[in-house]
This record gives sequence, structure tokens and C-alpha cells, in this order.
Amino acid sequence: MKGDCGRRTLEGKRKREKQMQAGKLDARRKPKKIQALFVDDCRIQRLVSSKPRKMSWRPTYRSSKFRNVYGKVANREHCFEGIPITKNVHDNHFCAVNNKFLAIVTESAGGGSFVVIPVTQFGRIDPHYPKVCGHHGNVLDIKWNPFHDNIIASCSEDSSVRIWEVPDGGLRRNLTESVLELYGHSRRVGLIEWHPTTSGILFSAGYDYKILIWNLEIGEPVKMIDCHTDVILCMSFNTEGSLLATSCKDKKLRVIEPRSGKVLQQEANFKNHKVNRVVFLGNMKRLLTTGVSRWNTRQIALWDQEDLSMPIIEEEIDGLSGLLFPFYDADTHMLYLAGKGDGNIRYYEITLEKPYLQYLMEFRSPAPQKGLGVMPKHGLDVGACEVFRFYKLVTLKGLIEPISMIVPRRSETYQEDIYPMTPGTEPALSADEWLSGINRGPVLMSLKEGYNRPNKLVFKAPVKEKKGGVVNGIDLLENVPPRTENELLQMFFRQQEELRRLKDELTQKDIKIRQLELELNNIRNSPNISNNNNNNSSSNGSSI
Repeated sequence: MKGDCGRRTLEGKRKREKQMQAGKLDARRKPKKIQALFVDDCRIQRLVSSKPRKMSWRPTYRSSKFRNVYGKVANREHCFEGIPITKNVHDNHFCAVNNKFLAIVTESAGGGSFVVIPVTQFGRIDPHYPKVCGHHGNVLDIKWNPFHDNIIASCSEDSSVRIWEVPDGGLRRNLTESVLELYGHSRRVGLIEWHPTTSGILFSAGYDYKILIWNLEIGEPVKMIDCHTDVILCMSFNTEGSLLATSCKDKKLRVIEPRSGKVLQQEANFKNHKVNRVVFLGNMKRLLTTGVSRWNTRQIALWDQEDLSMPIIEEEIDGLSGLLFPFYDADTHMLYLAGKGDGNIRYYEITLEKPYLQYLMEFRSPAPQKGLGVMPKHGLDVGACEVFRFYKLVTLKGLIEPISMIVPRRSETYQEDIYPMTPGTEPALSADEWLSGINRGPVLMSLKEGYNRPNKLVFKAPVKEKKGGVVNGIDLLENVPPRTENELLQMFFRQQEELRRLKDELTQKDIKIRQLELELNNIRNSPNISNNNNNNSSSNGSSI
């Protein structure tokens, strides 16, 4: 058997040699071998031919100056500790930052409150630190005015929006008197947004499915957007503030012209992506949304703002359940994704060409985040090449942790390529100009010289006694029956407050009436009047 096998093998070789000589089989068609290489525990397979070939290497990422951006957590002595962060489950950040102050919504009983701390006052905060505590219900959102560092707006479950002025240096005692009280929603107010280029224009979205546009120069609502059929989840403006994008609980994405309230674009019933949050991508004419897919996995989608019928691309993130918050930096075209309850922050670079979304890196931390505040561009450390800064809320520890996103550079000079001209602290329009239909981009500034320029604008609140108003012939304080026990309690507290105010007015009027009665009695009993009366009576008797 062994000899037979050897004879067959020899015959096969001879037959193959004859075929090769006859040209029936090309030697180049010889099967290629597969060689396995191991590099950093990753198996790479390449084809090795009979003749060595030069290997061409193509990177999986495109060249970018932001691909090495990393997150740096501040030292413990530069964090804020001992803050009773709210435990409210409302899907908001509960934090607002500017280059002067850090505001955090706190846990409180008997109404809502938030604390305002100077950004340079690090360390442990006194438990009795002064608070802003004028609301009668839980505070749901806070936003700093982009053009006035001392003005902050807040909205609450008591259906009101309030404007506060914080003195320089911070609070020394509890602040209970607001500059303006804005009543117009019939249910609790969940969102507020300042107009990006106009001074004195504020947007508020309530659980009555309405968006009100407030002119703070007169202290009243001037427009009402009533195109939503459910609770509004998010609002975002384009660069010049001429378009408003909203996401709603009815799972629809809308692009609205805010002055007329006209819906320019509306997402069709796209079942593959349920929108939760939306953000305009600067001047790219793109929208980015975060949400969940039909398999309940977290997902992001990129849209053309002029066509919302289908997303440009979709990308699944992971299978976690926390809400994804998008943050976009128009100067670097970087997108940051932070999940509620997560400890990580993913960041991408966005382009107008494929693949549109380029994953860069991920910042990881073991502590879960409840919300994140973002420092404006003119408050960043330019010398350290800082391009973004988060203020992370860690509820379990009562900790506020700054996280800086840094571009690694060896040079200590000003890096103009990563700090282009950016929107500054001066408004481009007044409220009347914007309401008349004028659109204008933001006033730009350079971070090299202009970020320390003082702002000369002064906020003047109007004298206003009337609570509420009428917009488009509709009474904004109409009697809407409460749907939940919390709304019933809010209505009860509002009525009690109104009764207390009316009783005080009645008491003051009673005191005024008594004072006038005493003055009349004093005038009647004065001796001059009695003598005049006697003289008049005697003259009448003599004439008779």
C-alpha cells in the first residue's frame, strides 16, 4: 500500500509538470497562503503571495487636529462640595454656568430654590449658604442671560418664570424678590431658552403644550407658538436665532419660524428613531437628534434642516436606558454625547462629507452624572488649550466636578487654529428689531484679546403689576382643570397666595379709610370751624 501511494504521488507530479510545460496551468494561479500575525492581542491576517508585494497602509480615521483631545478632571481643591443637589427626576441639567457664577438647583422643602456660587469659590460650601428661593414649586430649569452675567432666569412647577439679578460677588443673604415675575402658562413650565442674538427675548415651554415668547423690556408675552400636541422636550436655535427646532413627546421633530409660529419642516412618522433631544449644528444647515431605536437602543441621527422626511445617517450608541444629552461646539465642529446616569462622555467630529460623524475618543469616569453645565467660550482657559468645559453634577456625593476638554499642544502661545472668532457678549439686535422681522448673526469676538472686555449693558426691568396677559385673543390664565395631584396643589397654593395678597390690600384700605375718618373728625372739631359757625348763626339772628 505504501509503495502504491508513493507511485501515485510520483505520477501526479509528472503529470503536473507536463501540464505546466504545455501552458495549460499558469504558475501564477498557485493558491495563496494565509499567515497570521499577532499585534497587541489583535489578530491580523494578510495574504502572502509567491512574490513579495509592498504593503499599503490606510488609517481607519481621517487626519484631524482634535483626534487627541482628552478630558481632564479638576483637582479636588478646585471642585465644589457639600451642595444638596436636587433629586428631581425631570430630564434637565439643573445647572447653569457663565464666566462669573455657577448656579445649581438644590433640594428644598416648601418651594423651589437654587444656589449661586462664584466660579472661583472652590471647596466645601456652607450648608447655610444663601439661596435664591422665591418659587412656590420645584425649580425645573435655570439659564443665564448670554449678554448680562448677573441676570438668570428660572422656571418652576408653580407655572411661573422669574428673572433674578445676582449682585457682584455672590449672595450674602437669601434672595426672595425677583426682578420680574412672568405668569402666562396654565401648567408647570419645564424649559426656558434665551434668544442667541437678541437682548431681552426669552422663550418658555410649559406642560400646557405652548411656547411663549417674552419681551422682558415690557415684561409681557408677545407671541405664542401653539403647534404641539404633547409636552415639549427640547428647544434649540440656529446661529442667528431665525429658526427654532423642537422635539416633542408626540415623537415628532419640528423646525419652526418663531415670530410667526409657522412649522416649516416636520418629521414624518419615522419609526426607526424616536427623538428625545435636538440641537442645531451651527451654520451647517444640519440637525442632530438623540433618541432610541425601535429596539430601544440609544441612537443618534443627522438630519437636513430643509428635509426631515428621512435622516441622513443613523448610528447606534449602546443599549443603556439613560437619556443622551448632545452638546455641540460650533467653533471646533465637535459633538459631545453625555448620558444621564453614565460616567462617560463620547465626542465626535462632524463634517459635511461622508462619513459625516467621525468618532474621536471617550472620557470615562466611575461617578454617574445627573446633569452637566457648560462654560461659555469666553470663560475658558485659552493658555491651556481648553476647548470645552463641563461642570458635572454628582448627586450621591453632593459634588460639582469641572471637566476640561484639552487639545494637547507643546507651544504655549495662542493657538489661532483652534480658537476662531466666536460669539461674544454683545447682542446683535434689540427686542423690537427682532420682533419686526430683522435677522442678524451674533457679534463675534476674538478670545486672544477681547474675552476680558467689560460689558456696558444694563438690565432694566419694567414696572409691572399685572400678572398674565392676553396673546392672540386667548387668555393665558384660563381656568384649566388640574390633571394630577401636584397640579391641584399648585393651583391651591396660587389661590392662597392671591387670597393673601387681596387680604393685605383690604387691610391697607381699611387703615386708609380710618385715617381719613379721623382727619374729617379733627377738621369738624377744630375751634376755628366752631367760631365760624357761631358767627354765622349770630349774623343770621341780627338780620332777622
